Amino acid sequence: MEAAERVHEAMRAVPRARYLPRAQRFFAPADMALPIGHGQTNSQPSTVRAMLELLDVRPGQRVLDVGAGSGWTTAILAHLTGPTGSVVGLERVPALVEMATANVRRAGMPWARVARATPGVFGRRRRRRSTGSSSPPSPTTCPRSSSPSSSTTG
Repeated sequence: MEAAERVHEAMRAVPRARYLPRAQRFFAPADMALPIGHGQTNSQPSTVRAMLELLDVRPGQRVLDVGAGSGWTTAILAHLTGPTGSVVGLERVPALVEMATANVRRAGMPWARVARATPGVFGRRRRRRSTGSSSPPSPTTCPRSSSPSSSTTG
């Protein structure tokens, strides 16, 4: 099955309306970004579709979903990886972490989860394996940016 077919099937299996605030559910079929609170949006379906087709997620893969929002894309990715894969959605807004966690849990895909992103860190620290003796690699720390330059070019 081609990536486009897999993504189409996954998006049908994970209805967008279930990942939207109640007041936005009526607009779920619209191909537009919809507000989910805290200045964040649920991406428009055509953008999600294009991104996931290019990503070409396969069963058994491990995926990191940065900016999980309401958990919709995390759940679609979990559908694509299947139970032999795993998906971690990261979100920086605590209220959205709670919303996404509840939504992904309701989707019934225990191989997917949502966690709070650590500001200034790329990725997520790996969990230690119970049989391994080596320590997990540390995530990469982002350099803190200084104040924006007052100079302009152009």
